[in-house]
Amino acid sequence: MTGYDPPALAVQAAVERALAEDLGTDGDITSALLPPTDVTAAIVARADGRLAGRACAVEVFHQVDPAVKVQWETADGDLVSSGQQLAAVSGPYASVFTAERTALNFLSHLSGIATEVARYVKAAAGGGGVRVRDTRKTTPGLRALEKAAVRAGGGDNHRMGLWHWIMFKDNHLAGIGIAEAVLAARQRWPDRVVQVECDHIQQADEALAAGVDALLLDNMAPEEVRACVDRAAGRGCLVEVSGGITLGTVAQYAATGVDFISVGRITNSAPALDIALDVV
Repeated sequence: MTGYDPPALAVQAAVERALAEDLGTDGDITSALLPPTDVTAAIVARADGRLAGRACAVEVFHQVDPAVKVQWETADGDLVSSGQQLAAVSGPYASVFTAERTALNFLSHLSGIATEVARYVKAAAGGGGVRVRDTRKTTPGLRALEKAAVRAGGGDNHRMGLWHWIMFKDNHLAGIGIAEAVLAARQRWPDRVVQVECDHIQQADEALAAGVDALLLDNMAPEEVRACVDRAAGRGCLVEVSGGITLGTVAQYAATGVDFISVGRITNSAPALDIALDVV
């Protein structure tokens, strides 16, 4: 296990669902026609990127047939290049190819996330230690896997779920004032982080006066973000920025002095990394 691995139970459950979807009630009716012999194959990158999802791929092969063996030559978080062999797979012919597409789907999707995260991390690298974070914009049922892929790409995780910490967003604040909201949070959940989403500088001032632990500056221009960072200085309050940040603008936001930049597209819009299985 590494810091890049999702919880084992989350992997097991996701793989069970994926295989049930693919196999239905009759199983792999094509691979059932293959001869009862063994095969050796290679998992190969077809594009440059960063690897994630090994645990899911191994679990797919294991659930299909424990006789299938996977020998990895790379680790989650590794940079990989087009044409590079990532792992060797061996076992019964039918079992290997029953598992193939589901294993590759997990690897390609999660490696795509890790690759996109790495791009943002690199682009923000001049920002004096700013960290790139994900959001809750994840595929339902795959959040733990996708957030592990974010870590493999060099990013940080925002909330794992609504239970993790308190975050008042604009829709919450339509029904309650910032000061009242923060006071209620402190009274009900005194040990939880309290973060307030702010659309303009005046809201940030209100949140700071209320004693929040973190600001989330949403869709603000870099100069507005810099002003909020200055206001938060010395108050023990972390500053995070989000909203429409792209590879072309992330460096500008990193230069404002924020602690975190959160980007929804690194999970909900990352293109899959092309990964294949070739018989050798």
